[in-house]
Amino acid sequence: MLAKKYLWLLLLAAPLLAPAQRRPAGRPALRRAAPTPRKTANVGQSPAFLRYLHSSWVDSLMRVLTPRQRVAQLFMVAAYSNKPAIYQDSISALIRDYGIGGMIFFQGGPVRQARLLNRFQGESRVPLLVAMDGEWGAGMRLDSVPRFPFQMSLGAVPRADSGLIYDMGREVARQFRRLGMQVNFAPVVDVNNNPANPVIGFRSWGENPAEVARLSRLYMRGMQDAGILAVAKHFPGHGDVSADSHLALPLVSASRARLDSLELPPFKNMIANGIGGMMVAHLDVPALDTARGPSTLSKTIVTGLLRQQLGFRGVVFTDAMNMKGVIAKTPTGEAEVRALLAGNDVLEFSKNVPVALAAVLAAVDSGRIAQARIDASCRRVLALKQWAGLREYQPIKEHNLIADLDPPHARYLSHRLMAHSLTLLRNQGNILPLQRLDTLRLATLVLGGEPADTTDFQRAVADYDAQAGHFHLPTAPTLDELMDIRARLFGYDVVLVVLQNLGRLPATNFNISPEANLLLRELTKPGQRVILSIFGSAYAAAKVRDLDRTSAVVMAYQDSPDAQTLAAQLIFGGVGAVGKLPVSVANELPAGFGLMTQPGLRLAYAHPEDANMDNRLEARVDSIMAQALAARATPGGQVLIARRGVVVLRKSYGVQAFTSSPSALSLREKGLEVGILNGRAVQNTNLYDLASLTKVLAATPALLRLQAQGKFSPDSTLGQLFPFLRKTNKAGLPMRAVLAHQAGLPAGLPFWKAFAKPDSSLRRAWFRADSSARFPLPVARGLWGSRRLPGCLYRQIGAAPLLAQPGYVDSDLSFYLYPELVLRRTGQSFARFLEQEVYRPLGSGLRFRPLHTASAGRIAPTEYDSLLRRQLLRGYVDDEGAALLGGVSGHAGLFGSSNDVAQLAQTYAWGGRYGGQQLFDKNILADWVRPQLPGNPRGLALDRARPGAENTAPGASAGSFGHSGFTGTYFWVDPEKELVVVVLTNRVNPSWRNQKLSELRVRTQIQQAALEALR
Repeated sequence: MLAKKYLWLLLLAAPLLAPAQRRPAGRPALRRAAPTPRKTANVGQSPAFLRYLHSSWVDSLMRVLTPRQRVAQLFMVAAYSNKPAIYQDSISALIRDYGIGGMIFFQGGPVRQARLLNRFQGESRVPLLVAMDGEWGAGMRLDSVPRFPFQMSLGAVPRADSGLIYDMGREVARQFRRLGMQVNFAPVVDVNNNPANPVIGFRSWGENPAEVARLSRLYMRGMQDAGILAVAKHFPGHGDVSADSHLALPLVSASRARLDSLELPPFKNMIANGIGGMMVAHLDVPALDTARGPSTLSKTIVTGLLRQQLGFRGVVFTDAMNMKGVIAKTPTGEAEVRALLAGNDVLEFSKNVPVALAAVLAAVDSGRIAQARIDASCRRVLALKQWAGLREYQPIKEHNLIADLDPPHARYLSHRLMAHSLTLLRNQGNILPLQRLDTLRLATLVLGGEPADTTDFQRAVADYDAQAGHFHLPTAPTLDELMDIRARLFGYDVVLVVLQNLGRLPATNFNISPEANLLLRELTKPGQRVILSIFGSAYAAAKVRDLDRTSAVVMAYQDSPDAQTLAAQLIFGGVGAVGKLPVSVANELPAGFGLMTQPGLRLAYAHPEDANMDNRLEARVDSIMAQALAARATPGGQVLIARRGVVVLRKSYGVQAFTSSPSALSLREKGLEVGILNGRAVQNTNLYDLASLTKVLAATPALLRLQAQGKFSPDSTLGQLFPFLRKTNKAGLPMRAVLAHQAGLPAGLPFWKAFAKPDSSLRRAWFRADSSARFPLPVARGLWGSRRLPGCLYRQIGAAPLLAQPGYVDSDLSFYLYPELVLRRTGQSFARFLEQEVYRPLGSGLRFRPLHTASAGRIAPTEYDSLLRRQLLRGYVDDEGAALLGGVSGHAGLFGSSNDVAQLAQTYAWGGRYGGQQLFDKNILADWVRPQLPGNPRGLALDRARPGAENTAPGASAGSFGHSGFTGTYFWVDPEKELVVVVLTNRVNPSWRNQKLSELRVRTQIQQAALEALR
């Protein structure tokens, strides 16, 4: 419909054109020169848009466009959506007064650009052809748009995975179409064989012509199959230069033979495979044109070589005509005339469009440029517009634009490509992936970072090793800073050094300072191992002076969040190293070099598609959590879903605590201290009170380790394990029945009542406001318990009556005792034993008494305890019984994040193995997981799938297992589906009476969503 509007406007307006748009009186009749005979040596595949060269739409436009308007169709002006209104008005004037044919957008934002483009298209009589330099997607120019990896990063992707680059091309094309654009000035087809190249470098696929051609072809086909014209640049080859054509005219001094063997093959390949666009660079190439001067202005190069010899039939675009490489010696206007005479179709980014357009029109009027020459280019441009859908142009819809530009599939593609590009340049003694974290003290040192900022790399390291130390230095540290950091790192075994914020210019050594090299030399002295990660150009590795003294070197090619997190994953074995250098860095590091490591040692962090799951999973979980938050079932929470050892979703929702609940308000009115009630958003690193998950994340792993050491057997009795129970009714209870919760033990006991007065106030004999040798147990903020409390609790357990009719009852009582068992059998405290035997080998942040090692702001508050402690609990265990033990028990007291829980859950899923260590005996663990008693599906401590139960999703496998906690916590392992689901909330905030989380079945809804996402 809009196409008809444009055509009728042209038909009606042609006789009434404003004087500035008509051929001036006295202009001589235009002569049609015979086209230059073509001597085509290599006819390539015809670009798809050429089928519209003589379509009815193109023919009709050619009939109504005046000679001036045909020339204007060949101008593509620069546009920016981040410039003020006066600039945008100047673009509108060029459209209305001169009828320009297209524009190339540069910096700005997607919504602003969409609004501008809708305005500009509405002002244009012929739809505008819109382009952008999107070498790594529209995010190269626009904020709020994700970026794909640089071409040099992608050049490292192994051949087996390079089909992803075709998919990237399709996704980039989808971005462009959504933004109303039709042309992408990509790929860069230059072979970068000169490490000192100041302008191409990381923008090139690499130094091998065949690989550059192959990868360019994949990217081009992806874009053009999805309806966006690809433009190969910078013909005839910008890879071997020492100057930037933005600033000067670079010289390519190679011989014709070298050009034919290195620079030109990728362009020939593009032509042979039907690329639609070609951009000519501003280069001085004596071997191709002895007349010298910019290749853009050379008929010998553009028409003779590109058109006639190589057989290119698509649209030829100039590089920007405002660059010094073309206008330093040829002024604007004359440069455009000579560019058209050379054979270019479209003049991009003229410095002064009115001047250039007037010069071209004068050249046409004088006969210097034949009208046929203009018409041929104009027809190609119009045919391209029809192929690109501009005949049926529709305005860009702003609704949901930002989300549409960042779909899950695009994030998956970008992440996967980056993962497969990481290249391992050195790995002495196979130090990577790191193993036996319990034997190492790790630190990270970021060079080029701000001390106040934790980088993506450091956050990713913390996911694997919660105890790693983190340090920063500026790019060029002072001598005092060097000495200070050296001293601070002295006690660490392995230092993960990061070079980031690197420059892009070889002439500046990529900002790798002498001070940085000095520090690396100091750190690589005997006794300390350095693992270096380089987030920048591959050529930067050559600027690291003592590279051969490091233990390992990871080349990540660019400084992006994906690159940083994936480098950490490679170091710890979440992903493997598969990339190969696309360029030569040194004699011992030639193009094609790259060491390999195996993935799957620890959790990886990726996207649903990486684990063959539906990428709509996140949206489904978002919806479930939104429902829970809207119902005030919980202030917030964390969700983690992993499949096959790949974390496909890890996300936080809501806030740490309710800020305006009726309970909190009434407490304030009473003048009671309620702690920190705030509206801080939940972060992935926040710690939650895991409640009963402690049974299977602390007591269970401790008993598994004891059993493997011959210090515990599930075939013993309670009396055999605990001497103080031998004269009680619990002495003969078999441990299998006890751990399966079918031994007749009651669910729990109100221990605290024995230590309180009738008015519920606490007895001074048992509690104090300050700690001491007699009162060492932290019960709450400002409340310390007597050292006699554990013995009293044990006696109450021994005296408690058994249930009259034993059956399945989830009981806490035996779990109170297991810390005592660990102490008796190992001489170590429960927390210390778990740290050494389980949590430290895992790199886990699971912990008791979290306020000893974490700030209060990192811990999600639980409930206001109105019975025992009379305060809001934050960092103190919610369970009253565990609190009386000082916060350390086998049934409650453990704190952690979803990632901490997932590490141990994944260890269970992997048969007791994680991080290269067999933490739990595989056969023992299998015994604990299986059902223990007839009619009871429970394993030993671990809960198992029970149809209809609150913690079991309808689709869960019969052999799946896990546990849930009173505070709103949950994890589930489904070995058959290779699935781990973790949900952590503080649904008891501010009151345990809130049952909405269970009523809405939030946890099992999330589990079911994960099951339904499996492919």
